[in-house]
Amino acid sequence: MRKLSLVVIAAMLLVSGNVLANDAIKEDPAKKLSTQIGELLQNNNLDVGAVNLTAEVRFTLNSQGEIVVLSVKTKNEYLESFVKGRLNYRKVDAQGLDKGKLFTIPVRVTS
Repeated sequence: MRKLSLVVIAAMLLVSGNVLANDAIKEDPAKKLSTQIGELLQNNNLDVGAVNLTAEVRFTLNSQGEIVVLSVKTKNEYLESFVKGRLNYRKVDAQGLDKGKLFTIPVRVTS
């Protein structure tokens, strides 16, 4: 009888461990923000003779959940104005992210 109760307790611990482990799988808010920024930069028609343009974008999120672009580091001025125009003050779903925190992301635009 004692062995049976130990087996039942062990089985209950395994089941409860599996249930708790499955609850922890959630989408990363930073990855979700990166996906939203990628969608905002889609459908570009930059025709400046370059195949791949890169930039480093520093931004923050204001209290309304809008992107505020602080700087765009790139050698191409067309790309800089394009990124600022597409991202500045665009509302994004920023649940789980700190408002006012500085973010830096690399951006690569292909045309």
